[in-house]
Amino acid sequence: MTLDKMRGMVIGGLFGVVLLLASTGCALISSQPAPPSATQMPEAEPVTPSNPSATATPVPPTATVEPELAARANGEPIYAADYQAELERYEASLRARDIDPSSQEGQEKLAQAREQLLDVMIEQVLIEQAAQKAGVEVTVAEVDQYMQDMAAEAGGEEAFRAKLEAWGETYEGAKQEVRAQLIGMAMTERVVSDVPQSTEQVHARHILVDTVEEARSLHAQLEAGADFVALARAHSQDTSTRENGGDLGYFPRGILVASEVEEAAFSLQPGQFSDVVSSTLGYHIVQVVERDPDRSISPENVQLLREKAVQEWIRGLWAQAEVDRFVETAP
Repeated sequence: MTLDKMRGMVIGGLFGVVLLLASTGCALISSQPAPPSATQMPEAEPVTPSNPSATATPVPPTATVEPELAARANGEPIYAADYQAELERYEASLRARDIDPSSQEGQEKLAQAREQLLDVMIEQVLIEQAAQKAGVEVTVAEVDQYMQDMAAEAGGEEAFRAKLEAWGETYEGAKQEVRAQLIGMAMTERVVSDVPQSTEQVHARHILVDTVEEARSLHAQLEAGADFVALARAHSQDTSTRENGGDLGYFPRGILVASEVEEAAFSLQPGQFSDVVSSTLGYHIVQVVERDPDRSISPENVQLLREKAVQEWIRGLWAQAEVDRFVETAP
């Protein structure tokens, strides 16, 4: 994965997303450089009185200036200077893509990035905290190897560093981003490892209509012996399944957008059809064709289940976190 792609994943959306899976899963994350240590004020020179008998002026204790914060995640600081640096790097990335940050398009992207970047920085802290608890580590050698691979993909070390400079990124900053990506990938692998390759599945079909009155009318026709497939082809508003008589194929739990339809399908036996089921999509009637207690999950559905597992894990991190924000991100 090139740094361009990594940065694109960050700005393109989160768990929003997304970011989301490689062969075993890749979380959309990004990283900020390590927080700087507190800036120390120079120690005051000792005051030597001109009159030895005079009382020396007390020297105030060394003062420590606390860096300004952009946010705090579970007590861990995210510094405003790091957040501003990320914004500046994003501006540089826009210029590298021939987008003028002062143009309407550039301003729109910057407005979106202000909130997303802070979310990404907070999320990365939450992920690293979870990794520490889980004992997940990324070695220096792993980061160095990844950097070497990206340099080779970019055409060599010199070309790679030139590209980083064009993005407004330093080599060390890029290493921090790579480390964050590798931690995110390692944690994602742990999360998706629980997704099964086979499980109970149902083969179902459905009819979707806009009004409850039409759904009840169709339900009455089914009770009178009408053919489900024929009614679906004639009346269903689901254009993706209508021509196939409403056929949804085999699916495990956790796949369908309308969870109500899924719940209804898993409650039925082959040949049975449901009552009218309401969802955000409209009104459904569901019929189960077959059931299989242990069927291999298709690659597409395995991918969807992995993405869902990662999204739920990320939502859990946010739900349990104590997050404070100190910068205005709204346009």
